[in-house]
Amino acid sequence: MDLGSYFENFTRRDWQTVDDGTVRIAVVGLGGFARNRALPAIRNGQFCEATVLVSGSPDKAAALAGEYGVDRAISYEAFHDGEETDMYDAVYIATPPAYHREYAVSAARFGKHVLCEKPLASELEGAREMVDACADAGVVLMTAYRLRTEPAIRRMREAISDGVIGDPVQIHAGFSSKLLANVGADSWRLDPGVAGGGALIDLGVYPLNTSRFLLNADPVSVWAETVSSGPPFDRVEEHVSFLLAFPSGTTASCTASFNAHHDSRLQILGTDGQIVIRSPFGGHVSEGVVIASGESETSYTGPAVDEVCEEFDYFADCLLDGNECESDGNEGVTDLRIIESAYESAESGTRVSL
Repeated sequence: MDLGSYFENFTRRDWQTVDDGTVRIAVVGLGGFARNRALPAIRNGQFCEATVLVSGSPDKAAALAGEYGVDRAISYEAFHDGEETDMYDAVYIATPPAYHREYAVSAARFGKHVLCEKPLASELEGAREMVDACADAGVVLMTAYRLRTEPAIRRMREAISDGVIGDPVQIHAGFSSKLLANVGADSWRLDPGVAGGGALIDLGVYPLNTSRFLLNADPVSVWAETVSSGPPFDRVEEHVSFLLAFPSGTTASCTASFNAHHDSRLQILGTDGQIVIRSPFGGHVSEGVVIASGESETSYTGPAVDEVCEEFDYFADCLLDGNECESDGNEGVTDLRIIESAYESAESGTRVSL
């Protein structure tokens, strides 16, 4: 088996079906990720254009509108009231999770498609309401799982599907950061009513969703344990470990932390080989991939691809050509169902069937 074939045309967009067209985007919420990653990705992408900014801060919105050449900036209230709906085709929701539902429901009411940051909502019922509202309106709801459009993850999934490593046996995945190095103790990420939880729902969702994507399967049970050392992590979990069991017998051992040395790793071990990706979850994948099969091993290292740019263009491609979205709202609902079961497991100390 030629392992190197997976590295030929490594960054190809196997999902792309259109060559032109533009989707006009209203960006709802102008926090750090929207400013530093989403707006540049929209500007640098092929199929999207930011045409409306929605914020509670007029000064921030005006400054960013000038920087990115956006024609309209409106308040959250104006968005809900339906102002400027003729200026955009879809919305990108980048507010804290507790507010995702209200903006998605309003967007659906106006007949606008929705790309929403993960987690889809701060709790399962809100996510289900979002799915129902968008389905009733006949608009696309996509959960912003940007790794699903990232080349290294897609090539890894292809290799697993082709049997390069035999039958998958174990996945080992972890994502950790020093949260307080970037935000204060009053951050919404430490408020369970706004965030929905701590390290599990914020960071652990990456290993969770990626494991499901790579195996093209949903787990049948979850076991989890959470740990917090005290303030400011007294209301949300500081660290989490959880074990997912899949119908095939494959397990995924996942960890996440709000208070550990920054790290990100992903390994899938099979009966005949393994695949390892360096730093998959940190936002800038370095495209370092190792595939081993039997006695053969090969590696690839290349420049990072802007996965956020890929995500927006994928979303636009789905809208422009009417394609089914791989990471639709139901994907976000499934992850929240698993996450809620993981919290139940951590509280009860028992394995929870899904």
